Amino acid sequence: MLITSKDNDIIKEAAKLMQNAKFRKERGLFAAEGVRLCTDGVISGSKAECFLYTENAAKKYPKEFELICASAKKAYAVSESVFKKISDTTNPQGFFCVFDILDKNNKLDKISIQGRYAALENIQDPSNLGTILRTAEALGVDGIILSGDCCDVYSPKVIRGSMGAVFRVPIRIEESFTDYIKSLSESGIVTYASTPHEAENINNVDFSCGGIMLIGNEGNGLRPETIAACTKSVRINMRGRAESLNAAAAAAILMYKLQG
Repeated sequence: MLITSKDNDIIKEAAKLMQNAKFRKERGLFAAEGVRLCTDGVISGSKAECFLYTENAAKKYPKEFELICASAKKAYAVSESVFKKISDTTNPQGFFCVFDILDKNNKLDKISIQGRYAALENIQDPSNLGTILRTAEALGVDGIILSGDCCDVYSPKVIRGSMGAVFRVPIRIEESFTDYIKSLSESGIVTYASTPHEAENINNVDFSCGGIMLIGNEGNGLRPETIAACTKSVRINMRGRAESLNAAAAAAILMYKLQG
C-alpha cells in the first residue's frame, strides 16, 4: 500500500504527533524521524506501532528497513511529497516511526539509595533537555526525574537532541516534584540542589555515595521550596564575569561530578 494523500488518517495522526504535546499524551504515542532514531528505538525495545517510509529510503537503507519492518505492528510506504508533510527536517531521510510512550524498558520505577540520578525542574528548552539526556547516558547516570512542568520529553527536538538516549535512559515524570524530592531526602537519599548562590563548591563535595543532582529552570533556577527540600546545596565555582551557565552545560558538569 502506497499512501499518496496528505489527508490520509495515518498521515494526519503522524503530523499531529509531531506538532502537539497534548495529543501525544492523550494517544500515549510519540514520533521519531530519521534512520538512526527509528533504528535506535527498535533496538532499545520500544514498541513501534507504525512505520512510515519512502520507497527510496527502503532501498537506500535495506538492513535498517528490514529490522524496523520486523518489529513494527504496521508499515506503510509513503510518497516523497507526503513524507515531507510529516517531516520537520530540511532533508528527510524517509524513515518515520510512531512509538508507545514510556515503555517499561525505560521507565524509572525505583530509586536506589546508592544510585546516581539527575532531577530537572521546569526545563523549558527542548534542545537543553535533549542534550541533558544525551549527556546523562554518556556519563552513565542511572535515571532522570522530570518535573511535570518540564517541556515535553517526547517533542521532536528533544528526541533528536538526545540522539536516541530518550529510548534508553530511565525516565520518571513527577507532577508533585518538590514533595517527591522531599520524600527522597527524608528516606536517606542524598539530594543536591544546584544553585549559583551561597552553597558548597562542588569541588569540595564527596559524591562517593551517589545521590540525586537537581538542575533548575534556565532563567530562574530551582524554586526556593525545592532547594529547601534537598539535603545539600552545591554550586559550580565560576571565574571571570560569568554569572551563570547554560542549563545543559551546567548539568553536564554537575552530572560528571556526581559520578565521583
